[in-house]
Amino acid sequence: MAQRSGQEDPERYLFVDRAVVCNPATQADWTAKKLVWIPSERHGFEAASIREERGDEVVVELAENSKKAMVNKDDIQKMNPPKFSKVEDMAELTCLNEASVLHNLKDRYYSGLIYTYSGLFCVVINPYKYLPIYSENIIEMYRGKKRHEMPPHIYAISESAYRCMLQDREDQSILCTGESGAGKTENTKKVIQYLAHVASSHKGKKDHSIPVSGELERQLLQANPILESFGNAKTVKNDNSSRFGKFIRINFDVTGYIVGANIETYLLEKSRAVRQAKDERTFHIFYQLLCGAEEHLRSDLLLEGFNSYRFLSNGNITVPGQQDKDNFQETMEAMHIMSFSHDEILAMLKVVSSVLQFGNVVFKKERNSDQASMPENTAAQKLCHLLGLNVMEFTRAILSPRIKVGRDYVQKAQTKEQADFAVEALAKATYERLFRWLVHRINKALDRTKRQGASFIGILDIAGFEIFQLNSFEQLCINYTNEKLQQLFNHTMFVLEQEEYQREGIEWSFIDFGLDLQPCIDLIERPANPPGVLALLDEECWFPKATDKTFIDKLVQEQGTHSKFQKPRQLKDKADFCIIHYAGKVDYKADEWLMKNMDPLNDNVATLLNQSTDKFVSELWKDVDRIVGLDQVAGMAETTFGATYKTKKGMFRTVGQLYKESLTKLMATLRNTNPNFVRCIIPNHEKKAGKLEPHLVLDQLRCNGVLEGIRICRQGFPNRIVFQEFRQRYEILTPNAIPKGFMDGKQACERMIRALELDPNLFRIGQSKIFFRTGVLAHLEEERDLKITDIIIYFQSVCRGYLARKAFAKKQQQLSALKVLQRNCAAYLKLRHWQWWRLFTKVKPLLQVTRQEEEMQAKDEELVKVKERQSKVEGELVDMERKHQQLLEEKNILAEQLQAETELFAEAEEMRARLAAKKQELEEILHDLESRVEEEEERNQSMQNEKKKMQSHIQDLEEQLDEEEAARQKLQLEKVTAEAKIKKMEEDILLLEDQNSKFLKEKKLLDDRVAEMTSQLTEEEEKAKNLGKVKNKQEVMMVDLEERLKKEEKSRQELEKAKRKLDAETTDLQDQIAELQAQIEELKIQLAKKEEELQAALSRSDEEVAQKNNALKAVRELQAQLSELQEDLESEKVSRNKAEKVKRDLSEELEALKTELEDTLDTTAAQQELRTKREQEVAELKKAIDEETKNHESQVQEMRQRHSTALEELSENLEQAKRFKSNLEKNKCTLESDNKELVSEVKGLQQAKTESEQKRKKMDAQLQEFMARATEGERAKVELADRTHKLQTELDTVSALLEDAEKKGIKLAKDSAGLESALQDTQELLQEETRQKLNLSSRIRQLEEDKSTLQEQQEEDEEARRNLEKQLATLQTQLFESRKKLDEDVGTLESLEEVKRKLQKDMELTSQRLEEKASAFDKMEKTKTRLQQELDDLVVDLDHQRTIVSNLEKKQKKFDQLLAEEKTISARYAEERDKAEAEAREKETKALSMARALDEALEAKEEFERLNKQLRTEMEDLMSSKDDVGKSVHELEKSKRTLEQQVEEMRTQLEELEDELQATEDGKLRLEVNMQAMKAQFDRDLQARDEQNEEKKRTLVKQVREMEAELEDERKQRALAVAAKKKLEMDLKDLEGQIEASNKARDEAIKQLRKLQAQMKDYQRELEEARASRDEIFAQSKENEKKLKGLEAEILQLQEDLAASERARRHAEQERDELADEISNSASGKSALLDEKRRLEARISQLEEELEEEQSNMELLNDRFRKTTMQVDILNTELAGERSAAQKSENARQGMERQNKELKAKLGELEGAVKSKFKAAITALEAKILQLEEQLEQEAKERAAANKIVRRTEKKLKEVVIQVEDERRHADQYKEQMEKANSRMKQLKRQLEEAEEEATRANASRRKLQRELDDATEASEGLTREVSTLKNRLRRGGPISFSSSRSGRSRQLQIDGTSVDNSDDDADSRASDHNDTQASNQTE
Repeated sequence: MAQRSGQEDPERYLFVDRAVVCNPATQADWTAKKLVWIPSERHGFEAASIREERGDEVVVELAENSKKAMVNKDDIQKMNPPKFSKVEDMAELTCLNEASVLHNLKDRYYSGLIYTYSGLFCVVINPYKYLPIYSENIIEMYRGKKRHEMPPHIYAISESAYRCMLQDREDQSILCTGESGAGKTENTKKVIQYLAHVASSHKGKKDHSIPVSGELERQLLQANPILESFGNAKTVKNDNSSRFGKFIRINFDVTGYIVGANIETYLLEKSRAVRQAKDERTFHIFYQLLCGAEEHLRSDLLLEGFNSYRFLSNGNITVPGQQDKDNFQETMEAMHIMSFSHDEILAMLKVVSSVLQFGNVVFKKERNSDQASMPENTAAQKLCHLLGLNVMEFTRAILSPRIKVGRDYVQKAQTKEQADFAVEALAKATYERLFRWLVHRINKALDRTKRQGASFIGILDIAGFEIFQLNSFEQLCINYTNEKLQQLFNHTMFVLEQEEYQREGIEWSFIDFGLDLQPCIDLIERPANPPGVLALLDEECWFPKATDKTFIDKLVQEQGTHSKFQKPRQLKDKADFCIIHYAGKVDYKADEWLMKNMDPLNDNVATLLNQSTDKFVSELWKDVDRIVGLDQVAGMAETTFGATYKTKKGMFRTVGQLYKESLTKLMATLRNTNPNFVRCIIPNHEKKAGKLEPHLVLDQLRCNGVLEGIRICRQGFPNRIVFQEFRQRYEILTPNAIPKGFMDGKQACERMIRALELDPNLFRIGQSKIFFRTGVLAHLEEERDLKITDIIIYFQSVCRGYLARKAFAKKQQQLSALKVLQRNCAAYLKLRHWQWWRLFTKVKPLLQVTRQEEEMQAKDEELVKVKERQSKVEGELVDMERKHQQLLEEKNILAEQLQAETELFAEAEEMRARLAAKKQELEEILHDLESRVEEEEERNQSMQNEKKKMQSHIQDLEEQLDEEEAARQKLQLEKVTAEAKIKKMEEDILLLEDQNSKFLKEKKLLDDRVAEMTSQLTEEEEKAKNLGKVKNKQEVMMVDLEERLKKEEKSRQELEKAKRKLDAETTDLQDQIAELQAQIEELKIQLAKKEEELQAALSRSDEEVAQKNNALKAVRELQAQLSELQEDLESEKVSRNKAEKVKRDLSEELEALKTELEDTLDTTAAQQELRTKREQEVAELKKAIDEETKNHESQVQEMRQRHSTALEELSENLEQAKRFKSNLEKNKCTLESDNKELVSEVKGLQQAKTESEQKRKKMDAQLQEFMARATEGERAKVELADRTHKLQTELDTVSALLEDAEKKGIKLAKDSAGLESALQDTQELLQEETRQKLNLSSRIRQLEEDKSTLQEQQEEDEEARRNLEKQLATLQTQLFESRKKLDEDVGTLESLEEVKRKLQKDMELTSQRLEEKASAFDKMEKTKTRLQQELDDLVVDLDHQRTIVSNLEKKQKKFDQLLAEEKTISARYAEERDKAEAEAREKETKALSMARALDEALEAKEEFERLNKQLRTEMEDLMSSKDDVGKSVHELEKSKRTLEQQVEEMRTQLEELEDELQATEDGKLRLEVNMQAMKAQFDRDLQARDEQNEEKKRTLVKQVREMEAELEDERKQRALAVAAKKKLEMDLKDLEGQIEASNKARDEAIKQLRKLQAQMKDYQRELEEARASRDEIFAQSKENEKKLKGLEAEILQLQEDLAASERARRHAEQERDELADEISNSASGKSALLDEKRRLEARISQLEEELEEEQSNMELLNDRFRKTTMQVDILNTELAGERSAAQKSENARQGMERQNKELKAKLGELEGAVKSKFKAAITALEAKILQLEEQLEQEAKERAAANKIVRRTEKKLKEVVIQVEDERRHADQYKEQMEKANSRMKQLKRQLEEAEEEATRANASRRKLQRELDDATEASEGLTREVSTLKNRLRRGGPISFSSSRSGRSRQLQIDGTSVDNSDDDADSRASDHNDTQASNQTE
């Protein structure tokens, strides 16, 4: 829809041909056939006529091919009358349905009308061709017009929005929506084009038609090409499709001019940068860069061919009709216009090239594993070069990134698919961030902070509602947006309808149709109860192990019962869920919704990009903390919910959340505006012009909400008609309802509706309109058509009857005429042979009567002709008189204006005189001020030199201070490390003591248990006696037990091996414990020593601090007194020089002392030497101070003597001082201003001094610390205190002198205040004078406009004169013919030749004058060029000063930004500190939990020990009960099983303990790793912060120096401006003198004008007398009237022409005089103009002489004419000669007059040209002078503002210095906090070590358990031995004793009262073996 400069008529594409529309034939056809719409597959809807009805179905005949068809009644839609065809607003349709809307749009589209209104909507159909309806002429056509006055157009929408904004002061918005390719972007362009043309601030300046490159409107128009190249792409539907939504906000000021703009973007399709569909392109910028980049740029950006990039899926696809190379140049030009710098453009193009290079990074899968590898890194090297990265770090971050698992970071190898996904995600993210930065940069260029907008117009260009087969997450966002926009439309329509009905007073139940869409919007956006789609999606993103399927399940569970939500009906459906929108049902597929919502990135690469060496790239990736990393995505599948939730919360925000927030902001702004809706529609997908697919258009109408709007219209009363129109159109239906006479429109309509008998529900009557429901007007139209047909039939019948009757009467007349003819013919036949008849016929022609009639007829014809001529002449006379009266009126008006101008001129002269006087006064003041300024500048330079010296000295002191601070910090670090070691040793001691106490407790418990076991043994021995009875039962089980015993023996051997290993480990641990105890004792001894040393050092430091404070107080007092002395005694040069010398000596001595003090830090021996040196130096200082005091006393005495002498001199010179008092008062003002500046500088120096003093105090503190050690320093202090008392007495005397000086200063300040008030009064007077000047300039402009109107009137008069000249030319031709007859008169010819000669001479004179005028004009132009050059120089100076001011403002902004960054850094450190504390708390809790687990393990261990003891007791019982042999084997087997179960349980418990120990060890390792990482991070942060502080300090110093340099530059520029001002004032004086001279000339010209007017009156009287004489001559010549009538008429005409020409001549002379006066008024007053005026006056006198000559000639001619008339009676023969002579004389006169007129016209043109040129030059100069004055005032204001800004910056500098000091304090606090955190970490380490020790204890307990198990196995072996012995004995048949232990009970069996001795022997041998093994273990 672009514009083209074609020759087609644009109105053909805008206006409807109503003649075709209002065709009565079509109207009759519609009423006759009852046409309706029926659905059609091909055309959407087809026209048909109803034939018959059959129940619910209807038989229909198609209008196209007259076929019949059966259609259901519900499918039929009514057709509108032909009156409504091609209607501009479809809301006016009486039948509102889909078919009528489609038909109306189709008809208009095929007619070339692409714009149509539909209520609030403006529907636009893409024409796919260029239309000539977007030119500037069309813009002017729509400008200032209302919407209903012009046909539909996007300009009408823009105009209505613009006018509403200006009139109602309400913000406006224009919402453009539609499918891709429908023309949204083009329409937004046209809106911007219209607003830029209409609301341009440069539209009135025709001279400056060429726009400036930085002009806001041009920048606004040039923002589109940049956004299109980076955000648009070629798709299948559209060659220039916007792949993002945007909201352009154009700000206007109160007057309606554009003052700024802002652009917000939505939903950039960033995936297009990575892959494209077939026949589609990625964003235009990639192709433009590859085609349009030059060679050096290609080499810089490492560009390659199209086919070598993987991300360009389809290679180089060209767009028809566009060249990428040219487009690249256009985008570059647009960027330059938007003031993009070269570096910014290059950085952007680098990022674009890097996005392409991302695609060339290739990964391969390794053979043995799934891990990805990078075989070639050339593409990676190119990429890293472009982005400023390290190649190795980049490849490591891509292939094996560090991922956080739990609380540890692990390097995880990536697969090929993961690496490809990461690269693509990074490419998309970089391009998206580049686009966001670009939009921000454009907004920055378009933002105008100086002129804030009063209101704005927002243009929303966003994708419309589209329904695909399967819709993704992006489509949900777009549809959600369109739901909100449609709700906005419904609500606004509801509000407008409500207002209309309320205005008309109609009762109607209001329905807010916006609420219809609320359920669907709630389904998408509701946060909870139940949560919507977006909320559930965000919730799933937080959950671990969440997938798209879980999201769908949860959505179905939560929203399954919602009315707008549907589940998929079958399992085969590809869609996951459906949402019923207002446009229809939409199926959604939820693939990768979680990933799209989180938008994860490789955070390792992101951090690298954030740390890039390229500033642009690092700025793009500055918000790395907000992205979703790989660890968080991996954590969803691996970690627990709690951990992931804690790490993720607050880290990032999902895409859905961000989009929802931006949409809510957009809707809030739109709700606060008055919306205008534009709906763009695509007619076909083939991009063909003139083709419209009905179904496609219908779908879009549904999606765009047009049909929704029509649905809302149907609910109310859409058709509205004004009372008059209704009465006029439908009164025919109710002929007798309205009585004759006047009746109100409302009452008439009410009567008509009563007569029509309409249903009251179908209509409402308002105050000015009638409202109808849909279809009512169609019914009335049908009835009206039927009525009209009846009337026309009746009318036709009446007409036919009349015509028939008329024909019948005609035939009757013909019959009667035939009868008369027949009668006459019969009479003739009878008379033709009669002789008398023949004679009568022959005589009749000879009679004279017939001839008289002919003559009479001829005379009548002549009379008629004469009357016609007379009427013509009379009409011409009337016209001439009317013109004469008009000219007289204009003359009077001009005279009044002249008087008014003279009065104004007199007032202006008075004002000028006043201004000149004031100007002289101000110039005198200026000269004085300039002299003072020069003096002050000299003083200032001297002060600056001193300031520089002081600064150098301060810098030296600062360097020394820094060195000393570094040494102090080293000492503090050593102290901290020592304290940390001491604390560690103390903690170790405490741990060992705790362990000892625990061991003692365990020993007591074991003793108690041994006692319990002994008591249990006695009980079991008693019970063992009863076990003999069970012996027979257990013999059966003996065989099984033997087999099991063998197995247990094997297991016992293995346990013994493990036991030996554990014993060896225990011995090692015992040795280590012994060594640790020894170390602890040593450390305790060292601790005691250190504590003693610390106490001594603390006491010393306290003493030193007290001494330091006392000394500091004394030093401060001395310094204050010294500073006062230095400030007050500056005038006395001698004392100052001496003081400076003393100061230098002291500083040298101080430096020597400092160097010696630094040496003292190294060794104690050096300290003793320094002490001796210091004593010597102190003695020398005492001597120097004594000498100084003596010198000072002598100086004071000299001062007193001088004072007395000066008083005497002053008494003598008082009279002279009075004379100089006036001069001193003048100089006082300048001195005060200088004093203020000096005070500000002194304050700055004082601040610097205070800083240096603070640093010096620190150094003094260190000095005093060392001095305190020496006792002799105290004596020196006492002596110094005595001397300070003496100095104080001296200071008192000096302070008295100072007070006198201060009193004088107060008086001077009062005088200066009075002068300041006088200055303010003069400034106010100046402002008033400038206002009066402006008023005068406005009056002059009005007079110029009046002059232009008068010139136009003059041109019209000139045209009338030309017409008269044409008539004269015709008369001259006739006279030339008569001249041929009158060649006899030669005398007249000679007179004519003489006249010609005179005229030639006049011509030569005029040509000479013209040349002189041209030369004068050249001089004027030269002066004009010189003035313009001076003006240009001044403008350049102004621009330079403005740039300086803008640079200062920018620096101030940068300074504020630095402050803000420091604040953000401090906040970040605080957050990090809080995080560290939170982590430490978590670790403490975990340590506590570990301690609890250890306690539980210990309790379990104790239980196992108890069980062990019980087993031992049982074993001992068994050993003791060996003698009892006859016990049952069955019980032994049971006990054995229980033992086996217990052994298995013990093993499982052991395994669990080992697992727990491993977990604790892992946790310990992780904590150590985290601690190390945290330490490293904190160290880095501290270093970075110190570096930043140093850099900021340097930048502040640099800024201060730059500000000083800039101040010097401004002073120089101020001097230049003052000189330029003087020049301008001189020029002004010259101009004023010239104006005075021109005024005098003007007065003289007025006097001459009055003389000329008197002469002209005399001439008029003479002319009147001549006319009277002529009339008398004509009276005498009555006899020859017939012959002289023609001559007299000609003479009269000539006389009238003469009179008219004379009047015209007079008028021209008056105009000439007036123009001459105006020239004299408006001339610049230069000498050349005065000469020209004199020449013009000479010329006027010559013209007057010529006029007199002409008048004399006229008199001669009149005399001749009289003589000829007198001789007419006597000499008729001489008439012809006299007539010819008169004619010749008149011809000569006319020729003279004609030549005179031509000369006058030429003169007038020349004078007008000269006047216009001079006037233009003068007005331009005056305007420039006014501009220069305004600029001077602005410069003064800007200078004052700059001074204020400088003061503010100085204040801000002071505040910044204070803030820097505060930040240093904060840094110290943070260091202390870091130390505390380190101490906490150490505590945690201690706790870890305790945990480790407890783990060792658990291992020891485990080893004990293993030992006990070994014992149990040995016991089982003993049992096997006993069993074997028992078996042997049983075989032998001897007595048997058997012992068994089972659950704490023992039984004893005795067989035959005998016992076996072998068992005792075995037991003894076993006990001895056990003891031997224990002894061997101990020795090992």
